[in-house]
Amino acid sequence: MSLLVVGLSHRSAPVSVLERAALAPEARGKLLQDTLAAEPAGEAAVLSTCNRIELYADVDKFHAGVAELSTQLGVHCGVALEELTPYLYVHYEDRAVHHLFSVACGLDSMVVGEGQILGQIKDALALGQELHTAGRLLNDLFQQALRVGKRAHSETGIDRAGQSLVSFGLEQLAAGEGSAADGGTPAPGSGAVDTAAWARGRRALVIGAGSMSSLAATTLARAGVAELTVANRTVERAERLTAVLAEQSEGLAARAVPMGEVAGELARADVVVSCTGSTGLVLTADDLRTALAARQARTGSGAHRLDLLDLAMPRDIDAAAHRVGGVRLVDIETLAEAAATAAEAESSASAGAPAAVGSMAADVEQVRTIVSEEVAAFGAAQRAAHITPTVVALRTMAADVVASEIARLDGRLPDLDDKERAEIKQTVRRVVDKLLHAPTVRVKQLAGEPGGAGYADALRELFDLDPKAVAAVSRADSGDPQRERA
Repeated sequence: MSLLVVGLSHRSAPVSVLERAALAPEARGKLLQDTLAAEPAGEAAVLSTCNRIELYADVDKFHAGVAELSTQLGVHCGVALEELTPYLYVHYEDRAVHHLFSVACGLDSMVVGEGQILGQIKDALALGQELHTAGRLLNDLFQQALRVGKRAHSETGIDRAGQSLVSFGLEQLAAGEGSAADGGTPAPGSGAVDTAAWARGRRALVIGAGSMSSLAATTLARAGVAELTVANRTVERAERLTAVLAEQSEGLAARAVPMGEVAGELARADVVVSCTGSTGLVLTADDLRTALAARQARTGSGAHRLDLLDLAMPRDIDAAAHRVGGVRLVDIETLAEAAATAAEAESSASAGAPAAVGSMAADVEQVRTIVSEEVAAFGAAQRAAHITPTVVALRTMAADVVASEIARLDGRLPDLDDKERAEIKQTVRRVVDKLLHAPTVRVKQLAGEPGGAGYADALRELFDLDPKAVAAVSRADSGDPQRERA
């Protein structure tokens, strides 16, 4: 079996395609189960975020695996395969490991270095474990990816290079405020964008109470908004969030409301962040016009702009909001363009660029080195682990031979006392253990090297080991999903 990933992200597909292919939370489990039911896949896990959908699997046939995983993505995302295929990427074996480790470190994120991806990888692993679709390989892979991501953030300054998508989006809104005031838009990450100054004293509305929305609410509270309202279908969840924020942020007026009160809250808000799991629009252009009209009627002024940040995929806020007067909308598409512009500026920076740019480049390069080291270590560990069932089966066979010969000796020498019989058994076992020790240790070392997979086959052939016995050891050791379903 071999590791395969098929997916699409903001790097391979336009936002319009990502939006159509967005996978609802309730659809992820069905995708995993159907993938596992397919012929080539033995394990499966799905990583689904606002700007990527990736299906990981342990497959026994590469081409059949690519075809099946691509088909499953198309079926469950609701996009015809011929439309999806041009935007799909495929990684196999070490390249698949390298890809996930890079994702975990934030190197493949829209905002380089953002740390929220670690929580999403953890969620992907938890779902695979809950549904028993993640076996030994994917458990090892995703757990190691989490460790690599944490290592990158603790050992390098990648956190300085990156921010969460929430912070980046709020920075875009703050930068837009600066452009309206002085005719120039500060570059994100340049230090010229003062998000706290932009947020201070504002009334904020956060729609949704999931992980991204909770992060948005926390970020706004820390930035100094005066009022914070969280709207959610499950009001109790929103109430728990606002209670924590009110306790942590002195002077913050925080409250929770049901989704049915969003229209009224919209008329009071200065900034709105929306990130729900809805498959339809939460705010239409007409909703925004109505809210602006209500605010103007109440205050007698329409001078204050309504800032909107849409972090949902598919989008929560009508794209037509861009054309509504008095509204500024930043959504995933806007963020993708801003991130691409920032990346282009960094890549074209000369040796005389500001120190911050050089420091960021050095941090990214250091993380890449960590990823390469960890990929090599993971590959060696997996190759070594691949031979372990064969070694265990060999030792089991040797133990059976010893037991059989001791039983035969007991029949031929019935007059031996217990002490003599125990000494003979111990001697025979020691002889067998010493004969097997050096070759089994050495074969594990050799198996950990590139090209070492063949040593397991050689060991099975030399000692005429039963393939079924080896497979049984492997399943017992890995919690094989195939065994779980049997």
